Amino acid sequence: MSTKQPARQPAPRQVHLVAHFPGVNSTTVWTDPDSGSQIDFESFRRFAQTAERGRFDYVFLAEGLRLREHGGQIHDLDVAGRPATLAILAAMASVTRNIGVVGTLSSTFNEPVELARQLATLDHLSGGRVGWNVVTSSDAFHGGNFRRGGFLNHADRYTRAEEFVSLAKQLWDSWGRGAIVADRRRGVFADPDRVRGVVHRGPQFEVAATSTVPRSPQGYPVIVQAGDSPAGRDFAAANAEVIFSRHTSYDDGRAFYRDVKGRLGAVGRTEESLLILPGATFALGDTDAEARERSREISLQQTSPQTAVAWIEAVWGRELVGLDPDGSLPTVDPGTGEQRQGQVSTQVADRVARADQLRARARDEGLTLRELVAAETADHSFVGSPETVAAEINRYVQGRASDGFVLVPHLTPGGLDEFVDRVVPLLQERGVFRSEYPAAEGGAANPTLRRTLGLPKPPKPGRVARAASEVSA
Repeated sequence: MSTKQPARQPAPRQVHLVAHFPGVNSTTVWTDPDSGSQIDFESFRRFAQTAERGRFDYVFLAEGLRLREHGGQIHDLDVAGRPATLAILAAMASVTRNIGVVGTLSSTFNEPVELARQLATLDHLSGGRVGWNVVTSSDAFHGGNFRRGGFLNHADRYTRAEEFVSLAKQLWDSWGRGAIVADRRRGVFADPDRVRGVVHRGPQFEVAATSTVPRSPQGYPVIVQAGDSPAGRDFAAANAEVIFSRHTSYDDGRAFYRDVKGRLGAVGRTEESLLILPGATFALGDTDAEARERSREISLQQTSPQTAVAWIEAVWGRELVGLDPDGSLPTVDPGTGEQRQGQVSTQVADRVARADQLRARARDEGLTLRELVAAETADHSFVGSPETVAAEINRYVQGRASDGFVLVPHLTPGGLDEFVDRVVPLLQERGVFRSEYPAAEGGAANPTLRRTLGLPKPPKPGRVARAASEVSA
């Protein structure tokens, strides 16, 4: 009689969920009666607390340095404003206890010492719940806000970002173990022999600084990155701990996942040290058919008349005066105009062929110009009943097409409520999503963002003497 025990099935992979406050992108439907302000703190408070109620990993904010334009005019989607990220992160951290707060901040138009100081300060104030989405900004349109303008060549943007992050980590690591003595009897707060001054000379920065902020509870903020070029993928493999990916289809997601995680071994990292979280939109309904109809309605809401005309003009490569967004596509042939910096973007290799393709679809499906643009651009990632959406999200994660998703609802601040109330419980029932946040460590009031994400801690700095670390130019 055989006593062989059946093989134990491996535990299912856990889903990671992030909530993206949709204040600066084309998913936002600010004209909807249920939409709130994109600036008032009440919107940010409600959104962050809803995400925390859903046990999400973190709340994510994008940031733009300049309002988008089209034809030299401010594009309507950005009129509601682009508040400064760090101030909002601090405010949201003050009204939550466990959820992380992550913001986009450019490595091109910031300086390492100052930004490292600001992020370390916020990491302390939040109990170690902060992350930094490192982005690069290479064009003169955004650079117009700054004294140095568009000085940085496109090819140099990751060179600067790499040096920026490396220097920030040196600053975050410059307070060694035991640096804070806090000996009341002797009147000694810090041991100066355990605080290292950082001297850095490199192609992008020349710095001599001593960090004013001790090492934070999680070592340093979680590094998030969104680049997709070969250079961006190499940068992510070497530096990022979370990738905000654009690869939302299953097969494309699996290919991206294999490619980036396959680069980790060469830089001494494991698969678990990097999470890949594509951005995703959703439309829910009681049935899949109802959700599909709702998705169509939301798509049309997301495509304002101004957006539809701007998109068609970008494809046609020319200004189309008097174009009716609720009428037919232009009968004139596309031009050869170049897209200007800051205007609504669409990539077109062959304008004539693309125009013919769009005309054929509009004719075959009986679509107006605006309906066509909505169908082409506002395709939601997950559409269906809560059961369908939960099953599909789980399929992606178990199939290693992602480690989870950055969810971008179409309304602020209430667009996340339905997902939290109807989809999250189904993921919890499947045993693939947490019911509670992880316990805090060492008597802390809350778990750090690294602990919530399941990421390894940065190596602790040892006892350090004041020394210089130089990078040759």
